[in-house]
Amino acid sequence: MDKVLNFKQGRVPLLISMPHAGVRLTPAVQAGLIPEAQSLPDTDWHIPQLYEFAQALGASTLAAEYSRFVIDLNRPSDDKPLYVGATTGLYPATLFDGVPLFREGLEPSVEERTRYLEQVWTPYHSTLQQELARLKAEFGYALLFDAHSIRSVIPHLFEGQLPDFNLGTFNGASCDPQLANQLEAICARHTDYSHVLNGRFKGGHITRHYGNPAENIHAVQLELGQRTYMEEIEPFRYRPDLATPTQVVLKELLQGLLDWGQKHYQR
Repeated sequence: MDKVLNFKQGRVPLLISMPHAGVRLTPAVQAGLIPEAQSLPDTDWHIPQLYEFAQALGASTLAAEYSRFVIDLNRPSDDKPLYVGATTGLYPATLFDGVPLFREGLEPSVEERTRYLEQVWTPYHSTLQQELARLKAEFGYALLFDAHSIRSVIPHLFEGQLPDFNLGTFNGASCDPQLANQLEAICARHTDYSHVLNGRFKGGHITRHYGNPAENIHAVQLELGQRTYMEEIEPFRYRPDLATPTQVVLKELLQGLLDWGQKHYQR
């Protein structure tokens, strides 16, 4: 495997993780995908572009290069289910619509998938863990923002239309409740957008595994409705006219994280 991630180290105690932004495929996955999956419809499209401003804030960023169709970096290595009901696993078998992802008999082999775990999943999580450890060692605490996006309507996964901003803190276990309340209040001020805290998306493996307030590591997941910044149908075009006002809210959320951390951990 060649380059599997894109990591940029920042200067403040905040790491933005983008595990589903990748669009690269391995030959085995490419060869087996059904035609409807070739356009990678379940990608967190344009997330690195949407969060380009993070560099100016001084945040570290970590983005996947390979598609979740190869291996899902927001699932545990033992593939234990995170949600009750319809969901996707470490090695996705279906599209979000429930349609089988691979043509019959053309799924990657066990050997191939073991390689993906070792050469794609493990480097991403090692980098994430090392950067959180560095931030905590330097600042005394670390803030993790797991950045995702999703189509606003997917009947197979949830009823109706998803709120625009879906904050997840694993029901309060992954970050200080005061921090979660502050982030929710920021969303509430922007009345053009809908929001929810710990709704359908409470945080995946990254939020649940790394968020540990008792150890001064606070993790929040944002599942952003793609209709807020792009076209949700192929070719999944980025829409600057939609993205620019959405970025205003995202900047406030990230600055809110930093402000809370600075105030909470004043020395």
